[in-house]
Amino acid sequence: MPAQVTNYKCPSCTGPLHFVGASGKLECEYCGSSYDVAEIEALYAEKEKSAAEAQQQAEEKAAKEAEAVKDEGDWDVSGLSEDWGADGKGMKTYSCPSCGAELICDESTAATSCPYCDSPTVVPGQFSGALKPDLIIPFKLSKKDAVAALKSHYKGKPFLPSSFSGGNRVEEVKGIYVPFWMFDGTARGSARYEATRSRTYRRGNEEVTETDHYDVFRAGHLSFEKVPVDASSKMPDDYMDSIEPFDYAELKSFSTAFLPGFLADKYDVTVEQSRDRADERCKHTLSAALQDSVTGYETCVPLNEDLGLERGKVHYALMPVWMLNTKWNGKDYLFAMNGQTGRLVGDLPMSWGKFWATFAAIAVPLSILGTFIATHLL
Repeated sequence: MPAQVTNYKCPSCTGPLHFVGASGKLECEYCGSSYDVAEIEALYAEKEKSAAEAQQQAEEKAAKEAEAVKDEGDWDVSGLSEDWGADGKGMKTYSCPSCGAELICDESTAATSCPYCDSPTVVPGQFSGALKPDLIIPFKLSKKDAVAALKSHYKGKPFLPSSFSGGNRVEEVKGIYVPFWMFDGTARGSARYEATRSRTYRRGNEEVTETDHYDVFRAGHLSFEKVPVDASSKMPDDYMDSIEPFDYAELKSFSTAFLPGFLADKYDVTVEQSRDRADERCKHTLSAALQDSVTGYETCVPLNEDLGLERGKVHYALMPVWMLNTKWNGKDYLFAMNGQTGRLVGDLPMSWGKFWATFAAIAVPLSILGTFIATHLL
């Protein structure tokens, strides 16, 4: 795939173009023109020629080096590339001195605060050496959708502090692409189980239960494509697990045309550091599939398993997330929303003042009623 330059400008007025998920097009906020991504990429084809050739050479080299991955071998990272070509010239970075987040974006995107810790100080820098993603799921939901979802999240929460819901700056929600490693491979293995079937019948005045025990063996393999592992230490894993899954049908080859207006987190968890989690997800899925194939029994208890992996390609992908980090009474509260599906997760503080006021409003009338009933009963 040809590499893409990031500073796309409107052919009509030269204003910056931004990708809008709702329309799936690049739109100009100055003159209102809109264009298909492919249409704009075609206009920049000549500028991207050298970058495309470099990318093609890298892919050909990776293809020549690729070999069949042996059982328990390393994950194959030969397809990952650091060659941004012409794209790198239009990129810039931000660093957060508070939490250490390193963010990348196009030249037209400004970061006024850190999306992870809400630090108002982010230090701009020059873009340099980082792996280039090869896959991306573009934002489908807009900032307006994210703000509406957050406001809806607050409704029906009677004990939510008024100062929190009224001053949490929901309009400052930020769109950020979270980095993921995606693993291809095959899990092979076998497992042995003890299974039982029981039947109950009457014999005379007695109720008899007979239980048959079976030795069950299963073996098989599962091929995996793009098993995801979060590659950012700043994004809590439980948050990402809560807003998954993403619809892989909308995965696209990476293009910087999708970046304008959004931030992208640089991975700080390496493939090697993600290896155990990827292995565990693959093996766990095979283990569950093998056991699920044992049907027709009342109980099924695993006795032993022998599972192995044929590790394949690793992909570097970016996933869309709307985030808001806000503080209340000195504590951080993080909200995250899947920028593709709208699934939302976030903790809310509790106003004990409101709680006890509500409790008193209920308890006092009940106490008076109880006293009235007791008096008349006496």
